[in-house]
Amino acid sequence: MGAVCSRKRDQPAEVDGFHGGVSGRYCKSGSSKWLAATFTRPVLEIQREKRKCPSLLELCTYKIREDIDNYGSFFMLPRDLSQQIFNELVNSQRLTDVSLEAFRDCALQDLHLGDYPSVNDNWMDVISSQGSSLLSVDLSGSDITDPGLIYLKNCMNLQDLNLNYCDQISDRGLKNISGLSKLKSLTFRRNSAITAEGMIALSGLVNLLKLDLEKCPGIHGGLIHIKDADMKPLSGLTNLKSLQVSCSKVTDFGITYLKGLQRLSVLNLEGCPVTAACFDSLSVLASLSYLNLSRCNLSDDGCEKLSDLVNLKVLNLGLNDITDACLIHMKGLTNLESLNLDSCRIGDDGLAHLTGLQNLKCLELSDTDVGSNGLHHLSGLPRTDANPRVRWATLTLLALLRTIQSILAIEVLEE
Repeated sequence: MGAVCSRKRDQPAEVDGFHGGVSGRYCKSGSSKWLAATFTRPVLEIQREKRKCPSLLELCTYKIREDIDNYGSFFMLPRDLSQQIFNELVNSQRLTDVSLEAFRDCALQDLHLGDYPSVNDNWMDVISSQGSSLLSVDLSGSDITDPGLIYLKNCMNLQDLNLNYCDQISDRGLKNISGLSKLKSLTFRRNSAITAEGMIALSGLVNLLKLDLEKCPGIHGGLIHIKDADMKPLSGLTNLKSLQVSCSKVTDFGITYLKGLQRLSVLNLEGCPVTAACFDSLSVLASLSYLNLSRCNLSDDGCEKLSDLVNLKVLNLGLNDITDACLIHMKGLTNLESLNLDSCRIGDDGLAHLTGLQNLKCLELSDTDVGSNGLHHLSGLPRTDANPRVRWATLTLLALLRTIQSILAIEVLEE
C-alpha cells in the first residue's frame, strides 16, 4: 500500500513545558483558531519568497493541495507522499471533513490536528482507518467526545496521544483508550471532567513514559485521599518517566505512592500543597533529574533529604519559605545545572554552600537578599563566566548597589 516511513519512532517523548516552553493556549476560543488560520502559510510559498527552488515532491504536493477537490482517495500512493499531502493540507488550513475522506486506509503514522478547526467525532472513523500504522495523534483543543475515542481501539500501535483542552472527554473516554497498551505519552491538560476514579483505566498502560494531568482539578482525589485504589493507577506505571500534576491537591501522602517509579526523571509539582517532608519519598527516585517545587509550602524543616537527590540537574524551589539553612543540603548536588531560588529568603551567606556545584549554569536569585558579597562566592565556578544569566545577575546587582550609593550620597549633600 505504501512505502515504509523513514522517520524513526524510538526517540523519547518530549516533555512539554520543560525544555520547549509551556504552550500559551489555556482556553479554547474561536479567535485563536482564526489567528492560526490567518498566519499559517504553506512552506512552499515561503520558499518561493526566498527564491529557493522547491523539490519535485514539494511541487507535486502543492499542486495536489490546490486541486484537492479533484481527488477521492490517496490509498494507492506511497505512505510518505500521502503523509506529506496531509501535513500540507493541515498547515494551509485546507483540510476539511470532505477532503479528509481521501486519506482513508492510507496507513498514515502521524495525525497532528491540534487546535485545528472543526475536528470532532465525525473525523474519527477516517483517523481510526490508519489502523496499526498510526503512531501519533494530536487532537488537542478539538470537540472529540467519549464515544469518539472508541474508534482508536483499532490503532493498537499508538504511542503518543494528545488530548489537551478536550473538555468533552470524561472518565468514560479513559476506558475507551485503556487497551492502548503501547502508549508512551498521554496528555490531558485542562480537563475538569476526568476524576480519580477514571484513572483506574490507565493501569493497563504499562509502557507509559509521560503522563500529563496538569490543571485537571477532578483528579485531586486520586492524589490526596488515603485510598490505595485511587493511587494504584499511578503507582503501577513503573515505566513512567515524566509526571506533571502541577496546581493539583497532591500532598506529602500522595508523593509516597511514587516511590516505585524508579524510572521517573521529570516531576512537576508546582503549586501543590507539599512540604519538605516530600523529600523522604523523592530521595529514593534515583533517576530524578528535573524537579519543580515552585510555589509549594516548603520551609527549612525536612530539607535534609534533599541531599540524596544527587542526580538532579534542574531544581526549582522558587517562591518558597526556605532560607540559607536549606542550601546547606545542596552541597552534594554536583550534577545540578539549573537552580531557581526566586523570592526565597536567601542571603549572601547561603551562596557559600553552592561553591562546589561545578556544573551550575543557571542560577535565579530574583527578589532575594543576595548582594555583591554573596555573588563573590560563585566566582570560582568554572562556568560562571560563560553563563549569561549568572553574569547578568551579578552586573545587575552591582549596578543597583551603585545606584543606591549614588542616591544616598546625593541625599547627604542636599542635607
